[in-house]
Amino acid sequence: MPPTAPTIPARRAVVAFLAAAAVLGSAAVPAVAAPQGPVAADHAAHGQGDYGDLARFGYQKAVAITVVKRVFEHGDTAVVDRYVRPDYIQHNPTAADGAAGLKALATSIHQQFPDARYDVKRVISQGDLVMLHSNVVLVPGTKGAAVIDIFRFQGGKIAEHWDVIQNVPDTTASGNDMFSTLSSPQVSQPLDHRLTKANEALVVKAFDELIVHKDLTALDRYWDPGYLQHNTQMQSGVPAAKAGLGAYFASAPQLTVTPKRIIAEGDLVAIHSDYVNYPGDRGTAILDLFRVRNGKIVEHWDVIQNVPETSANGNGMF
Repeated sequence: MPPTAPTIPARRAVVAFLAAAAVLGSAAVPAVAAPQGPVAADHAAHGQGDYGDLARFGYQKAVAITVVKRVFEHGDTAVVDRYVRPDYIQHNPTAADGAAGLKALATSIHQQFPDARYDVKRVISQGDLVMLHSNVVLVPGTKGAAVIDIFRFQGGKIAEHWDVIQNVPDTTASGNDMFSTLSSPQVSQPLDHRLTKANEALVVKAFDELIVHKDLTALDRYWDPGYLQHNTQMQSGVPAAKAGLGAYFASAPQLTVTPKRIIAEGDLVAIHSDYVNYPGDRGTAILDLFRVRNGKIVEHWDVIQNVPETSANGNGMF
């Protein structure tokens, strides 16, 4: 069969990719790559409508990747001046508010861990939000941590940041690592952008029924029977999910789960939530990331962090 011409949405995606690459540097846009040089300050990629949104999302992704790579791998404070608002709001409980706090963190991390690597595995953007799913290794040779960063943009600059951090274990219950894509096609970037709204609606409904209202039968309605699991303590498949979640719900009968923000792009949908096991519990920050193929949830990653007693900024994790 001869190759067919790209569809209009596909052409728009290519044009948006090229526009963002031109603005931000050719290595800035791909989900698993990071820019090697400083990002240009041109905001021409910001626009309206379908094409404008794709270009803006590409710009936001590239800026987010550039900032984390330059800050944590190079101790670069100039990139903070260029792409982070002075009144930057910080929700990481160990970091101070403001661009000055981020600069201090950059200097401290680079001095203590000069060989640190921020390996961005996947990135999605919707509205003014960008989510990065990364393996952060401070000391070469160690497994490091799984980190979810969420950035909110305002006027082309980063205005707010949330994160969830979990140490990578030596083994997992399923044998699957915390980062790989195992469902077909095995690519990390979001696919099927025309289905973003439908996939978001499906995951939100599934999450509400299963996690918020604890209805285990939701797994039969919304999940593929052989779905792939990257949670470190659960095996793959619907039967394992029913057993694991059933035991969790039974052990925490007063569990309340409050979704705080949702980010969807193509076949990837992320839900950032506050899990509170019992009244008075400080809670747990969890980012659940789902992949949808053909109307079913086929793969799941998560990052889990207990909310600490104190915070360096007083903003809370949510």
